[in-house]
Formats: sequence, structure tokens, C-alpha cells
Amino acid sequence: MADQHVVSIVRRPGRTLSAEDGLGALLAAYHLRTEAEKGAPVADVDALPDRYRAEISDPRTAFAADVVLVARSGSAAVGCLVVTAPVDGRSEIKRLWTDPEFRGRGVASGLLGDALAHAAESGAGAVRLSVWKWRTGAIALYGRFGFAVTESWDERDQLVCMERAL
Repeated sequence: MADQHVVSIVRRPGRTLSAEDGLGALLAAYHLRTEAEKGAPVADVDALPDRYRAEISDPRTAFAADVVLVARSGSAAVGCLVVTAPVDGRSEIKRLWTDPEFRGRGVASGLLGDALAHAAESGAGAVRLSVWKWRTGAIALYGRFGFAVTESWDERDQLVCMERAL
């Protein structure tokens, strides 16, 4: 596999998005790891909550109003990120995930940079996100991109909410 990573937008008007393009596998890995980190590991995708299984099996429907970015190494999907359309002047970043074999190579930074550019082009004045407090590497990455911890909009325990202006 090539050591070069090209970040490409998988979902744009006129293009389809499917689990078969590698996105489903990335989302499955993200959700399975998250459940394990929360102390509630599940054996496989079938044991995940319905809303997560829906993202994995039909991302086109789950993210119909969003833009999904996928990082590729050659033809393999190695990272993903979802950026929502602006609501009240703010977009949200969700589901940032890099295949563990490709971490430390700028994949997440590339996805995040493209997401911020897309949000700005879409008219958002700010971008927000939430991240589990134990994901210290992700929190540090967001900090390097200018995100700051803000008051929580989510009641889940151990969730860190962050935001940055565009």
C-alpha cells in the first residue's frame, strides 16, 4: 500500500455514498472501539445500538444532509470524518477515525483541515465537536487546530465539548 494519503470527499451532490466503499468498515471500527472504551464492549456490529448499525449499513441515508470525508491510501479507505451542514451558523464534526495502522501519518489532520475548509465554504461561522475525555490524542489534535473546550451541550458523562470560530 502506498504511504501517500489523499483526502477525498466521498459524498458530494451527484456522487453516491455506500458502505461498500470502505466507509462502513471504518464506522464499524469507530463504534466498536468506542463501546469498548466506554466499558461496554460488544462482540460485533450486530450488538451495537440501532442508530450505529444504521450508519454502518447505510451511510448514504444516515448522513444524507452531511458531507463525509474519506482518507485513502491507494484504493483503501484509511480514515473518515463527517461534517454537518451549518445550523444556526455552526457545523459539527463527527466520527473522526483513522485506521490504527495509519495513525501518526497526518490522516486525521488532513481530514480535519478539509472539514474546516468545507464548513467555512458552507457559510458556518463556527465548528463544534464532542470527544470522549480519554481520547487525549484527539483532544490535542483539536487544540492544535484552534478548538477550545466550551460549555457542554451534551449530558453524557465524560464527554468534552469543543468549538472554534471560522
